Amino acid sequence: MAEHTDTIRPEFHITGKRGWINDPNGLIKFKGEYHVFFQYYSSSVNWGPMHWGHVKSKDLLSWQRLPVALSPDSQDDGCFSGTAIVWKGRLWLMYTSFKENGGGENIRQLQAVASSFDGVHFEKHGIVIGEKDLPDEYSPCDFRDPKIFAHGKELYCLVAARRKDGRGRILLFSSDDMFRWKFVRDVLKEDSDGIMIECPDYSKKLGLLTYCEQFQPPQGEKHLNIHSTFYRAGNLNKGFGESEIIDYGFDFYAAQIFKETPVMIGWLNMWDRNIPYGKYGFAGMLTLPRKICVKKGRLFQKPLFKGRRVKDLRAREVYDNASTGVIEISVRNLKSLRLELRKKDGMQTVITADKAQLTFDRSLSGEPIVGKETDALSLAGLRKLPLDSRQKHTVTVVTDLFSVEIFVDGKALSSAVCPDPDADGIVLRCNADSCRYVRYDLSDYMKITD
Repeated sequence: MAEHTDTIRPEFHITGKRGWINDPNGLIKFKGEYHVFFQYYSSSVNWGPMHWGHVKSKDLLSWQRLPVALSPDSQDDGCFSGTAIVWKGRLWLMYTSFKENGGGENIRQLQAVASSFDGVHFEKHGIVIGEKDLPDEYSPCDFRDPKIFAHGKELYCLVAARRKDGRGRILLFSSDDMFRWKFVRDVLKEDSDGIMIECPDYSKKLGLLTYCEQFQPPQGEKHLNIHSTFYRAGNLNKGFGESEIIDYGFDFYAAQIFKETPVMIGWLNMWDRNIPYGKYGFAGMLTLPRKICVKKGRLFQKPLFKGRRVKDLRAREVYDNASTGVIEISVRNLKSLRLELRKKDGMQTVITADKAQLTFDRSLSGEPIVGKETDALSLAGLRKLPLDSRQKHTVTVVTDLFSVEIFVDGKALSSAVCPDPDADGIVLRCNADSCRYVRYDLSDYMKITD
């Protein structure tokens, strides 16, 4: 198969079409349409000078690509991650203005804004939270990823930071005019387990704080990635509970939430990993939008999709063919389950489950994807998700050409894979009192268009 072809792309996951993408940015509804921005570099399948790619949608299902919203120029060597807000009739982007300055301690990461009246063309207004606004004990070299939101007439902003003599923190700033900001407080008041915190997001409506930690120690089998995304339930006034993992898979980072609706999107890749599907001319994708809620301090997630039901079987053994789409397996009194996906000539992605846990295995999924993790499970290509103790489970599996997203009991496990694009065999074997297999084709309802 020819390399670098523009014809091989995920069917319904957002990409930059060509080149590199990472963090989703600025999830916002503006003038009746949903906008998603993302870190983007079109000139290479490797990370480079960061731009803001841009797509929009009327329904969070099908997406239209728009021109790049922000680009490096004389003001910025890179336009790093941030968020968006609709304020005084305009769409405002707040982002991290990155200056290389020769590297090392001379690097500067400061917060800047840009605005648009039409949601497509943006004017930069320069840095608004500068080095003078940052307390002395925090490093301007690691000060990034602003989350802007309004409360009454006041604007607030969370920014990830690092103490000069410590680790990651989340700082809160306030403003009454978008351009003059003052430091309010250190939100969590303790160092992160990892070296640096990134991409904080906050939903007052949900009572949810999300953020990433880099190079943190593993917690048993709960999280093994050296870069992971966490949530804490609570609020800025009364504080937050203990951190919990958002996604149990290999590849999920930088979660962001729409203010207008409880929908989350993350980056469906990971730092310090190879991306073998880059041979097709693109690298990185965003997750399917996820409907979320918080109940008794716990985050629940389920995929947002619309499809045509093409198979509905009550059977404990199923043979099928599809490379993309959604599979729902509903079981009662599960004893064991084995689902083999994307099968072809010894290639397969395997999901197994028993009463206690679900295991994802990409060791034979195609071209190997490896990172810097050295634990036994990571080296074996395995990730595990604990199951709730209940009589009934529904396992929802979203497959696209280079990804698998699994949802069960409100939890999620997401990972990139790199099989041959035409690998499409499916085999299900289930030992349970009852088992129902339903498959949906999404191609008529969910698309990415230029």
